[in-house]
Amino acid sequence: MKYKKWTLDQKLEILASSEEIGIVEACRKYGVSTGTLYNWKKKHDHKGEAGLKVTYDTKSKEHKEVVEENRILRKLLSDREIELEIQKELLKKKFGTCDPRKI
Repeated sequence: MKYKKWTLDQKLEILASSEEIGIVEACRKYGVSTGTLYNWKKKHDHKGEAGLKVTYDTKSKEHKEVVEENRILRKLLSDREIELEIQKELLKKKFGTCDPRKI
C-alpha cells in the first residue's frame, strides 16, 4: 500500500465515520490501517484536534541547509583539533618533554 498523507479534515471525517460504522469498516472504506486509525484515535482523545495536525516537513529548506552546513563545519573543526593534537604529540617526541617556560 502506498503511503498517503492525510489532512486534518480527512482524519476527523474518518474518526467520525469509525464511530458510526465501526473501526474495521471505516478502515476498509478509506483504505487506512487499523493501527493508524487507533493511533489517530489515541492522539485525538489525548490532545484533541491539535494531536492530529500534520507535523511532518515543518522545517524550511533554508533551515535544513543551515543545519547541514553546521554539521559540516563541526566536522571540519573536530578534524582540525585532532590534527593539532597530533602535531603537539609529534613535537613532544621530537624535542622531548621540556618546560615551555624555559624557552
